[in-house]
Amino acid sequence: MDKYLYIFLDEGGNFDFSPIGTKFFIVTCLTKERPFEAYKALAELKYDLIEQGVHIESFHATEDKQAVRDKVFDIIERHLDGIRIDSVIADKRKAAPAWQEPVKLYSKMAGYLLRFVLSKFELSNYKEVLVFTDSMPIQRLKNAMQKAIKEVLAEMLPITAKYRLLHHESKSCLDLQIADYCNWAIYPKFDRGDYRSYSKIAKAVKSEFEIFER
Repeated sequence: MDKYLYIFLDEGGNFDFSPIGTKFFIVTCLTKERPFEAYKALAELKYDLIEQGVHIESFHATEDKQAVRDKVFDIIERHLDGIRIDSVIADKRKAAPAWQEPVKLYSKMAGYLLRFVLSKFELSNYKEVLVFTDSMPIQRLKNAMQKAIKEVLAEMLPITAKYRLLHHESKSCLDLQIADYCNWAIYPKFDRGDYRSYSKIAKAVKSEFEIFER
């Protein structure tokens, strides 16, 4: 059977470098192959919640109530086999002025992360690499990110493998929602040393690279 490698990208924090902006900007990716074992459990949870009177269209960690987050993390924790989670973390306080530009920061971080993750796979085994991101309303940012990702894919993939970059609304894709939850769990670990949610995904976290550490 043909094999496909799936990569789901999500980001956390904002591009505000003033004192009121977030301390960190983080890009996380979730890498996996089919079958997507968590889908049935997450779909069942969604409809259980609806039957209980909760109006929920999709899962989003920053918007979901804690009781919902707990249930989602329980499902993610049970379905981590075959998944790897990798993050690039930018401490914005350490960013030189040249990096304090959203397009440059995001495209460089996403490109670095993707290059690192792809180096961990025997890419000749795959017919196609499919990279998913949430849809992006800022066209300039979308164009820069597309360019960075396509350059990495074209550079690293063997000629026998194809690739696609797909921008989907996260509410239409449960794995983008899982990536959002994983990114949300990693952020408080760096921001305030809070490991409560991180402990749920820790066994699948393969790398956390602080891009401005040096």
